[in-house]
Amino acid sequence: MIRATGRFLLLLLLITGLPSGLVLTARPPAAAAQALPKVRLVATGGTIANRSGVRLSPAELVRLAPAIDRHARIDAEAFANVSSGQLTLEQWLQLAKRISTILGDDAECAGVVVTSGTDTLEELAYFLHLTVRSDKPVVVVGSMRPPDAVVFDGAANLVAAVRVAAAAESHGRGTLVVMNEEIHGARDVTKTDAQRLDAFQSRGGRLGAVDADRVSYARRSEKRGGPQTEFDASTLSALPRVDVLLTYQGAPGDLIRAAVDNGAAGIVIATAAGGTSGTQLEALRYAMSKRAVVVSATRTGAGRVVPTGEPGRVLAVPGTLGAEDLTPIKARILLMLALARQTDPRDIQRMFREY
Repeated sequence: MIRATGRFLLLLLLITGLPSGLVLTARPPAAAAQALPKVRLVATGGTIANRSGVRLSPAELVRLAPAIDRHARIDAEAFANVSSGQLTLEQWLQLAKRISTILGDDAECAGVVVTSGTDTLEELAYFLHLTVRSDKPVVVVGSMRPPDAVVFDGAANLVAAVRVAAAAESHGRGTLVVMNEEIHGARDVTKTDAQRLDAFQSRGGRLGAVDADRVSYARRSEKRGGPQTEFDASTLSALPRVDVLLTYQGAPGDLIRAAVDNGAAGIVIATAAGGTSGTQLEALRYAMSKRAVVVSATRTGAGRVVPTGEPGRVLAVPGTLGAEDLTPIKARILLMLALARQTDPRDIQRMFREY
């Protein structure tokens, strides 16, 4: 109906004559498409590509996203096609290197969208935030429902992610997470529900939203990352082992000892506010005697663990570091990258303050 009306008006103008000063310029579809920003889609798998046990290719996934080509020119490539938990740390490094190459070599590319499973999406996003040094955005996206579900949120999430990657306002923000039409910073976002569509939330609130008319930002993270990061994945071939262990009533210290004896260069102890239980305190002293770096992070979801303590707390052990307000799993990622560079505890503590 709308197209027919448009043709009628054009015919009427041709018959009656054009109004003074009005010029009609026909724009070929190819030219209109060429004017759109270019976005590279790098697919790694996850629920968003998992239809009835058959994983979709990047091209098939793009075809499921309604009118995605109205927002950007999409180049798609497959990096992997597995659940997020099956990606190895070596693949993380390869992915960071690949994204850095894309953003550095293709001047036309406005940003990169990475699809991921949601179970470890927040970990991958923070790793990329710390290792991809570019002003151009990296947007990590996934879905809570598979493509053959009654409600497939992946299609809408993918369109929103492409819009964020293509938006000039996203430049300089590092790696972002887009889910459920919300924009989150990679550092503070976490999965808070196993099933719901609004599973991803950020401490301090989201950075922005993907509205019908535009990509809208409300605030900016004050922590380092993205173009300001000091880490460089291109210089790394492997990451040191860092384990996360939980403090709970009567927790045995032998788990900490076992991690160190099996090669852990670092230990993140997930506590409430820095305290230990059971035989953990003595085990942490053992870990540090073996030159492992120990970091205490809060498991509560909010608040800081500062590098000071009192008797009976983890931070009472000389040399133990505080993760500030990083979650334990993200403290692990930062500690891995820090240990890949050096083992000076004072400088590693600086990194936890800045990142």
